[in-house]
Amino acid sequence: MLQRTEERRKEIEGMMAIVSKGDALDVDSVAKAFDDMEEVDAVVSTIGGTTANPEADSQGNINIINAAIKKGVRKFILVTSIGTGDSKDATPEQVYEVLKPVLLEKEKAENLLMESADKMTFVIIRPGGLKTEEKTGNAVLTEDKTVCGAVTRADVAELVAKALFSDNCNNKVLSCVDPNMLMESSPK
Repeated sequence: MLQRTEERRKEIEGMMAIVSKGDALDVDSVAKAFDDMEEVDAVVSTIGGTTANPEADSQGNINIINAAIKKGVRKFILVTSIGTGDSKDATPEQVYEVLKPVLLEKEKAENLLMESADKMTFVIIRPGGLKTEEKTGNAVLTEDKTVCGAVTRADVAELVAKALFSDNCNNKVLSCVDPNMLMESSPK
C-alpha cells in the first residue's frame, strides 16, 4: 500500500500488506513502492482527490497504472465513481455539476486503464454515493451504466476483494450499488 502518512501502517501490515510511504502524484514514490516488491500480481487503487484538487484522480492513478504495467502486474482494479465516463447521465445533473472536476479526472485514468487491456487485465468499479455504515451484504456489481444510488464503503471493499479473484469481472466497467439504496430514477 502506498500512503502519504504512517497513520495506519500497523493496521495495514497486520493484514499482511506491504506499506510504502509516498505520494501517488510523485512518479518516483510510485516507482519506489513497486521496486520494493519482488512480484506484484494485482493492484487496487482507491485513491482520489477533492473537487478543489482532483489531480490524484487522474495523474495519481495514471502514475500507478504506468508503474503497474512496467512491473508486469496481471490485474488492476480501479475504483472511481458512478458519474464517470459513460455513466455521466446516471447521476442527477446537480450532483454531476458539483462532482464534475473529480469525475472528469477519474475518466482520464479509466481511459488509460482500458487502453492498457492488452498489457494487463482491468476492472473498473464505480460505486455510487459512499456511506460509512456497517456493510449490508446487499451490494452488487452491474454493467448497467444508468444505475445510481448509495452503497456502504464496507460493501464496496468486499466486492473489490471478490473482483480480484473473479474472471467474470475481467476487462469490465461495473457500477456498484446497494439495490435497497437506489435513487428513484434508477432502474430496479
